Amino acid sequence: MSAPLRSHWRLDPEVLFLNHGSFGACPTAVLQKQSELRARMEAEPVRFLHREIEPLLDEARATLADFVDADAEDVSFVANATSGVTTVLRSLRFEPGDELLTTDHEYNASRNALDFVAAQWGAKVVVAKLPWPVTSAQSIVDVVLAHVTPRTRLFLVDHVSSQTALVMPLARLISELRAKGIETLVDGAHGPGMVPLSLRSLGAGYYAGNCHKWLCAPKGAAFLHVRRDLQEGMTPLAVSHGRNSPRTDRSRFRLLFDWTGTMDPTAALCVPEALRVVGGLLPGGWPEVMAANRSKALAARALLCERMKTAPACPEDMVGSMAVVTLSAGYPEQPEPPLYLDPVHLRLFDEYRIEVPIVAWPKPPHRHVRVSAQLYNTPEEYRALADALEALLR
Repeated sequence: MSAPLRSHWRLDPEVLFLNHGSFGACPTAVLQKQSELRARMEAEPVRFLHREIEPLLDEARATLADFVDADAEDVSFVANATSGVTTVLRSLRFEPGDELLTTDHEYNASRNALDFVAAQWGAKVVVAKLPWPVTSAQSIVDVVLAHVTPRTRLFLVDHVSSQTALVMPLARLISELRAKGIETLVDGAHGPGMVPLSLRSLGAGYYAGNCHKWLCAPKGAAFLHVRRDLQEGMTPLAVSHGRNSPRTDRSRFRLLFDWTGTMDPTAALCVPEALRVVGGLLPGGWPEVMAANRSKALAARALLCERMKTAPACPEDMVGSMAVVTLSAGYPEQPEPPLYLDPVHLRLFDEYRIEVPIVAWPKPPHRHVRVSAQLYNTPEEYRALADALEALLR
């Protein structure tokens, strides 16, 4: 690994960590900031959580909103992107026979939330089966639009698909669907910090994004952005004091979402520090960080495709800081629940100390290796992964 960059993280030096995409990794300086905030909170919990928390949250939210190009009043902190997606789905109202559109690449947790809500209202989940391999971003737009009917009420889509690492053509999808009167709910778990993001320009009705992945904030830092004209009726998963608050100095959206019960807010409060620390690791700031990570992902994909004798699964313009590479189907064991118990995944870690996810796609025994690229990764690590995969799969 690159020693100067690696030194900013507390990653196990004995492990080749190529799975930044699952949970991220938080730099030491950000963890130190969180420890300071926790010490301040525990020194006087009432003062911190009753009298100091609002301006602290406002400051952190304003910094995050500036990074994702949004109005801070339209952003609320949540625990994770799944909570944000579920919040929107549980707040909306549907009629029997309404159609909720998604794709077959949708993240399992969000798809479960969609199925749950659809069943409550008697709505129907419509799944657009995307082409695989993908030849162009437009082919995804065409397939999604082909599944739109007069009963379509909402479209749920990953910004970057978890299983297949596709950077979806969000701008085109959102624009085409809004023209038909259909709002889009974006599961942006991987978006912030991986790809340039302007929520103002996208115009999505709802966007739930994680800060603990590519922004490298502590676990528990995420946000929900709701377009101003859609905020009425939005209710957090935990209803608390804000529902009947007589205050008029803050919006109903703020009052409902900023306090949902006792919690540890320090992860969210560390988002500005994460943006500062990671953005300061390269001279060009965050644009250079994202470009460098993408360049590493493309290089890793090229190397693995060559060694695995397979073609890339999508065009380069649909790759961010993660990439998937098809593996041989000749390894017969089936993955078992819970997550990440694929036998190739386990053997890579147990025998080679390589942490990288093996994804069954579109179904076992077909598999892909999903490689994450972060500043601390090096070409030597990707070559070590290729060597290990060749040894396991030959």
